[in-house]
Amino acid sequence: MKMITFFIVGLMVHVVFFLSIFDIYFTSPLVHGMTPQRIPLPPPAKRLVLFVADGLRADSLFKPDDNGTFRAPYLRTVIEEAGTWGVSHTRVPTESRPGHVALIAGFYEDVSAVAKGWKENPVEFDSVFNESRHTWCWGSPDILPMFAKGASGDHVYTNTYPPEREDFASTDASRLDTWVFDEVKAFLIASKNNKTLLNKLHEEQNVFFLHLLGMDTNGHAHRPMSKEYLENIGLVDAGVAEIVNVMEDFYGHDGKTAYVFTSDHGMTNWGSHGAGHPSETLTPLVVWGAGVQTSQRAVSQNYDDHYLQEWGLEMYRRVDVNQADIAPLMSSLIGVPFPLNSVGVLPLNYLNNSQHFKAESMYANAIQILEQFRVKMAQKKETTILFLFTPYQPLTDSKQMDFVRHARDLIKKGQFDEAIHYCEGLIAQAMEGLSYYHTYDRFFLGSSVVLGFIGWTSYVVLFILKTHASLRKPPTSTHMIAERSLDRTFLFVGLLVTLFLWVQSSPWTYYIYCLLPVPVWYSVIKEFETFAGLIRSIPSLPLSKCFGYFLLVTFGIELLVVSFFYRAMLTLGLIVLSLWPMLSGLYIKAKFSSLSWMLSCLSLAIFPLLPVVGREPNVNYVICAGVLTLFNSSSYLCSSWRRCPLIRRDCQLFIFQMLQVVLCAYTLTSTHSSLHLKQGLPLFNQLVSWFTLASSFFVPLLSSTRLFHRLLSILMSLVCVYLLLSTGYEALFPPVLSWLMFAWISVEQEAINTQEWSNRTELSSIDFAENIDITKIRQLRLDDIRRSYFFVFFIIIAFFGCGNIASINSFDPASVYCFLTVFNPFIMGGLLMWKVLIPFLIVMCTFESIQVSTQLSSRSLFLVVLVISDLMALHFFFLVKDYGSWLDIGTSISHYVIVMSMTIFLMLLSIMTHILTSKRILIRQKRKMHFR
Repeated sequence: MKMITFFIVGLMVHVVFFLSIFDIYFTSPLVHGMTPQRIPLPPPAKRLVLFVADGLRADSLFKPDDNGTFRAPYLRTVIEEAGTWGVSHTRVPTESRPGHVALIAGFYEDVSAVAKGWKENPVEFDSVFNESRHTWCWGSPDILPMFAKGASGDHVYTNTYPPEREDFASTDASRLDTWVFDEVKAFLIASKNNKTLLNKLHEEQNVFFLHLLGMDTNGHAHRPMSKEYLENIGLVDAGVAEIVNVMEDFYGHDGKTAYVFTSDHGMTNWGSHGAGHPSETLTPLVVWGAGVQTSQRAVSQNYDDHYLQEWGLEMYRRVDVNQADIAPLMSSLIGVPFPLNSVGVLPLNYLNNSQHFKAESMYANAIQILEQFRVKMAQKKETTILFLFTPYQPLTDSKQMDFVRHARDLIKKGQFDEAIHYCEGLIAQAMEGLSYYHTYDRFFLGSSVVLGFIGWTSYVVLFILKTHASLRKPPTSTHMIAERSLDRTFLFVGLLVTLFLWVQSSPWTYYIYCLLPVPVWYSVIKEFETFAGLIRSIPSLPLSKCFGYFLLVTFGIELLVVSFFYRAMLTLGLIVLSLWPMLSGLYIKAKFSSLSWMLSCLSLAIFPLLPVVGREPNVNYVICAGVLTLFNSSSYLCSSWRRCPLIRRDCQLFIFQMLQVVLCAYTLTSTHSSLHLKQGLPLFNQLVSWFTLASSFFVPLLSSTRLFHRLLSILMSLVCVYLLLSTGYEALFPPVLSWLMFAWISVEQEAINTQEWSNRTELSSIDFAENIDITKIRQLRLDDIRRSYFFVFFIIIAFFGCGNIASINSFDPASVYCFLTVFNPFIMGGLLMWKVLIPFLIVMCTFESIQVSTQLSSRSLFLVVLVISDLMALHFFFLVKDYGSWLDIGTSISHYVIVMSMTIFLMLLSIMTHILTSKRILIRQKRKMHFR
């Protein structure tokens, strides 16, 4: 197989591996075709008012101030006298969209649906709003439209403020909440002069939704412990009290209005959310009004979190729920069918109604979830060969009928408590059955992917041996006959797999995952002679050295895998790496380069021990990073001037870039100072930031093509952008990483010198613009395994050295304030992702320089890197289990996705490098022929 063909095929194979994890673990749980389940008894409330305080933590609402006063006195009174309260437990990712879907639709949106859009509905789902007679919504343009577009008909009305109002630099973000309260009051007043609207408002089963974004915006901008955030809680509390009074006056105090106050997610102390910290997953829930149980005294409560004592609420009964349970609660209160896709369980302790009503509600809840189970089972039965289908034994068709019949009989006999308990058991069984059928094909698909993965990794190893070890002998006639038999065998296997999938009416993606191992293993077995040649050559190999490398690489890969879960392992790895010159003997022959390597490794080892970036902003670190960058650049330029004087154009360019570093450090400090004083983002700072970002892509191209000159120019351009995207100590990370990268290049050059190569090239004379001399490109050696491992290790350091991946997940917008302050998830996410990639690019440029200086084809080293990254990805694939918390499963999957993304990027880079290299070689050959 030609090298370019190999990389293209490898790219396609890795794309399949990358996408497979989503089809296996992140398929949508939604099914359609269920019958709506309605409670046959009259509901206690005619209407419901839902308040969602975006980004409100449970402790921020419930916990008194230091002086003992309450931030939300009205809601505190409701808890103590008029309603029921508790903690709503959210799920990861703790973001606004999945949080609102869980609240209003009763199910946890899968990752693939979340990734398809922010405002649009990527999948059709039912919701309390859709089942209501009319729903009026006020609030953010990022949340409300998705429920209006997901509703059947035109009975969901939205009123949103302009997106420009969502400005993190706003002098008072609580105005977003004031706007909502004012609009609701104006709406009710105006309805008195609109007979049609007034009639709609007095109908039953109406919902009013108030989305309050002020606290989320203030929390991001000023942190949840700030004066702005805490005062916003008081403003919301007063606004809720006013809306309740207005509603009661509007409906003549008829006692038929139910109120629900909650939040979509919490927020960390450093103003971010998205992960699974308790401050993000614990949100408040207060319910009162028609049909709601009033405050109940409690002697003792079985909660081990000690929150009751902190909040001073140990005397009042606390009823915790899962976030999805709120949807069936709202449905029960106003008598609308439960959302068809809801997996929430009705929390009966919130209801103040007869046991008959509670039993009927619980029965409807159980049948609604059982309906989903039936549809899911029917779908799976249709796409599985009958004799291979294994039904969920606790809920076979006959057992379902028995369950439903017995529950109905208990209600008819008036045994309501027994009926409630029985329905709760039925719900638990149906939920387990839903999970069973949802994951029915997981083992089958996972086994196919693993089989393909192992086959591909084996093929890459054989490919390396064949191209660099000259192990394969010329084919004989016997081999040709064996190959023909092999062709027929694998063709038959492929047809058999295709027929099996066709009979089962499997999705087209199943064909890809299940057929991929066939050609992969065909290629592996076809290279049997290469493997046989390796076996024959074992006696001539330095076995002790090979075994030592094997143990080191195995230990190294395990260390990298563990570092994804424990960042401190990266510190251990850097300490071990710092000892390499001592262990290899380089320190004796190149003391200065070795000392630089050791000090830079130890300096970089500090970063994984520090907290994840984004906790507390401190612009002083950014100033220090700018000074360090200038010092490193000046030191290099002074030392470089002695060896090889710079031309005037390069001097001017480096001076410009050094001034740009100073300007960027000033811009960041100026921006944060302006925002702290609530003066907004200065236009000059914004222009400087965007110009710096745009110029970073082409300014390095103006520098000299000498190795160190070009690298220094790239570094300063990237550091300028990184400074603008930094908020604290992470600004120091690129300068220290670059110090280590320059030391790596020097140490590798010294390692080559100690091997006394006849055709080695001095670093000072390497020019990227020179044509490639194919006569100097060498074969792989055992030492190249170490270089490849170093590269993978530094890539992981670049990703996790200061926790930037975590800051992407938690989406802290403070990093992009120099560029924009108006909420825009796509631009902000793109800038934060570029911040993550900058250290990665520094490592990539260094690795390319090492390939040039060591006179090794880049594609050869990439092959070894490919094996290491594939082994890591396979390791993470095995770590993903069907059991455990969603966070545990999601963590392993995210690690797998990171490694596969890195591998795909490297494959793309390899293809581009191969094409450019081939072009240069072709030009060189044409020139030689012309001169002849």
